[in-house]
Amino acid sequence: MAADVLDATFAALADPTRRAILARLMEGEATVTELAAPFAMSQPGISKHLRVLERAGLISRGRDAQRRPRRLEASPLKDAMDWLANYRSYWEESYQRLDDLLGELESGGPKAVERESP
Repeated sequence: MAADVLDATFAALADPTRRAILARLMEGEATVTELAAPFAMSQPGISKHLRVLERAGLISRGRDAQRRPRRLEASPLKDAMDWLANYRSYWEESYQRLDDLLGELESGGPKAVERESP
């Protein structure tokens, strides 16, 4: 995955309003007016958020007669999840080491005594 696409995805996800818009679009396409309804924000303000999401490839604009509904494009989210998954084994190993250490300390095993001694 290109770094600039990943950067755009994470930058778009950094804002809670944009995350809420994506959550709404998971239910189905919506117009700008429909997307703006739950927010205390002007329509131009929502439009700015939508432009960020469009540039990141997270939403697309359709055309249905006079309507211009937006829809979720989940592919960049999958790419971000795949990138984050690279760190999963690191965290699993770290937690396993912590679990092992806590188990030793609780049981008062030989390694626990060594660690407690100055």
